[in-house]
Amino acid sequence: MIRPIVLWPDPVLRAVCAPVTVFDDALTALTDDMLETMYDASGRGLAAPQIGVTRRVFVMDVTWKDGAPDPWICINPAIIAASADQRAETEGCLSIPDLPVQVTRPDTLTLSWQDLTGAAHRAMLSGFAATCAQHELDHLNGVTLFDHMSPDQRATFEAEVLP
Repeated sequence: MIRPIVLWPDPVLRAVCAPVTVFDDALTALTDDMLETMYDASGRGLAAPQIGVTRRVFVMDVTWKDGAPDPWICINPAIIAASADQRAETEGCLSIPDLPVQVTRPDTLTLSWQDLTGAAHRAMLSGFAATCAQHELDHLNGVTLFDHMSPDQRATFEAEVLP
């Protein structure tokens, strides 16, 4: 089921999400909806608060626009390690449309997460996959692209879009 995407300035986008403790059919249905919503919106990642659910879940698929789909479901994700090497990438956000922001983040990271059964996983991500995972993890911590902008950039943007 495609769900409505929560748009800024909805306060749910600033919520720090609660860990998932129950791995059941409702969680599977949630992640199915998240993937369907992400693909429908032409996104490459979607975090639970972006559909109004304050749980530590995100989905991503960084390859589907250029090749075969490779969906990831990350429950209770955490960055275990991050490289000192940085990568600047222009990021967009489904919850803040039309706001491309240049963000510098670690280029490589080790991500841990649980799958739909609760089993633990760990993988090293680099390049755009690392960027996407960090962006979605930001959402689970109540962080938006605004937090990566300079105060002047944010003031300019808010002046253009707020009544």
